Amino acid sequence: MATTLRRPHYPVPVPVHEDLDPRRSDGVDDETDEVDDVGVRPLGDSGGTVSDEEEEVEDAVAEDIARFEASFRNITQRYRLINRIGEGTFSTVYKAEDLLYDHYQNEWDLDGDKENIDNISSSTLKQTSSRVQKPRYVAIKKIYITSSPLRILNELELLHDLRNSLNVCPLITAFRHHDQVIAVLPYFQHQDFREYYRDFTVDETRVYMHSLFTALSSVHEAGIIHRDIKPTNFLYSPSKQRGVLVDFGLAEREGTDYHHCTCCVEIPDRQRKIQTSVYATTVNAAFQAGQPVPKPTYPNNDQRSSRRANRAGTRGFRAPEVLLKCTAQNSLIDVWSCGIILLTFISKRFPFFHSADDIDAFIELCCIFGKKRMRDTASLHGQVLQTNVPNLTENGYSWEKILLWCTGRNKKGADGQGGLTEEEQEAVAFMSCCLELDPARRVTADEALDLPFLAGLGGSRMREDMEE
Repeated sequence: MATTLRRPHYPVPVPVHEDLDPRRSDGVDDETDEVDDVGVRPLGDSGGTVSDEEEEVEDAVAEDIARFEASFRNITQRYRLINRIGEGTFSTVYKAEDLLYDHYQNEWDLDGDKENIDNISSSTLKQTSSRVQKPRYVAIKKIYITSSPLRILNELELLHDLRNSLNVCPLITAFRHHDQVIAVLPYFQHQDFREYYRDFTVDETRVYMHSLFTALSSVHEAGIIHRDIKPTNFLYSPSKQRGVLVDFGLAEREGTDYHHCTCCVEIPDRQRKIQTSVYATTVNAAFQAGQPVPKPTYPNNDQRSSRRANRAGTRGFRAPEVLLKCTAQNSLIDVWSCGIILLTFISKRFPFFHSADDIDAFIELCCIFGKKRMRDTASLHGQVLQTNVPNLTENGYSWEKILLWCTGRNKKGADGQGGLTEEEQEAVAFMSCCLELDPARRVTADEALDLPFLAGLGGSRMREDMEE
């Protein structure tokens, strides 16, 4: 059964430290960019919260660490930087030893709490002493000074608001020295996604997805959209069956950039609006005249303002409404991304989608769902789909056919051999609910926990019991 992490409650928020001073003991309870590199790993290659291993550090990394230590006042008196464990578009993450670990209350360190219990039950003082002296590791996220101060403040505030959330990486504290801000986070033991996704059974995938949706449910319950759900932002340990959601650099509060969109209109009104549009009128006129349907045209001097919407996220994991610049995006874009992760597990392909831009990404979806459904999806958000790609089918392909292609298997024959197993069919049914093109019909994170694929592990009711 999946292990669910619950963050302890911090009663009073504390401001971000300025000009790091080791004698202080207070801590923090705490225009749109996009991430296009699927390989970005904000907390990659983590080994564990408690570890004795010495690591080999490349010369370039050692020089980078030396520059960081020299530029950030007194950081070496609190932390011993060990290695660089991740680089992203907006930050670099380092593994560090917390030199003042024993000077603070460390409710965030669940592994440390477990070890303290073990220490109490130890039979000898020598055993207890040796355990207490083990180094404690944290992840220090150095946010690039080119990041907007509002972006940095937003990330720290969201992490503070999520301090009590299940399976979400908590913020330990944060410091500022001049224009440089660092966030101190727990150092979680996990395994590289690429090392296990091909070998996971359906049951193991079920546990992974339950842990992920538990985290997502907590985030959405707080009214927050993560916007960058992907395997490298969910640190998972197959041996412990435990995972934590990280990297809220692109996250935002739901409704932040909300503007009215056609998808928000009631179905009868939406259909009337689409049918009376300039494009629909032109198509109907051509049809009645027995002429070919003309291509969409554009005014020479279009006085309308360009359509702007938040497109933040990682390519291959963006929902259709993000690609179509929907101005009423909500937390359901995260559910789509979770569906893509499940698709990766079942198909044994990573990344499953690998487009160069939003147009290519939309065409990739057309290959699967077909032009008809994607045309309706575009109309849903007030857009028109026009493509001359010859090998796009009108109705697309079923998930079963696609997955059999990916795994090199044949369709189930008369002898009962081949095809998807019952467990895989259950996973595909769950995935279809996550990869619903119309966000209004897409399952929510809470609802996903109650679907048959995950309900056997407890569902949202189990989560509510654990919160109580």
